[in-house]
Amino acid sequence: MQNKILLLLFGIIFVFGWFCSSAYSSVLSQFSVINPGNSNIEIADSDSGFLDRYFFKNKELNSPSDWIAQQQIHLYDNKVVIDIENPQWAIFTDTNSMDPVIDAGAHAIEIVPESPEQISVGDIVSYKSEYADGNVIHRVVYIGEDEDGWYCKMKGDNNPFEDPGKVRFEQLQRVLVAIIY
Repeated sequence: MQNKILLLLFGIIFVFGWFCSSAYSSVLSQFSVINPGNSNIEIADSDSGFLDRYFFKNKELNSPSDWIAQQQIHLYDNKVVIDIENPQWAIFTDTNSMDPVIDAGAHAIEIVPESPEQISVGDIVSYKSEYADGNVIHRVVYIGEDEDGWYCKMKGDNNPFEDPGKVRFEQLQRVLVAIIY
């Protein structure tokens, strides 16, 4: 009789453990761990999403801002016209940091931003980095302000960690407004 009770108790514990593990895995599958144990983390006073920013990242990325209004796009039988001022043509090197959104062979149209207020989390921008040669094109993942003013943090969509350092508005070169495949 005692063995049957122990066996039943073991079965209940096993089923309960399996259920808890399944529920935990289901919840955890909605998140991926990024940047754990980073000793260079700086927390801005306005950053209310600290855990989301450094430990758990919802799998869906923020989308870029709508830089081109629908009435600026004109479709004709033989051409497409986009009414934007000072468009810049861009081609990309094969770094894989922005896969699958941007890869070698993609072309894009970019514009020069006029103020930090135009930049939003989710925008894809090119900037001069002190840590790399040439321009880097990555997504804005955070916008903050410190004693030196406005800054953003950048990350390649296919990179596991944010780019090093804070990116100031003066470093921003252009904002991606259209990708042409």
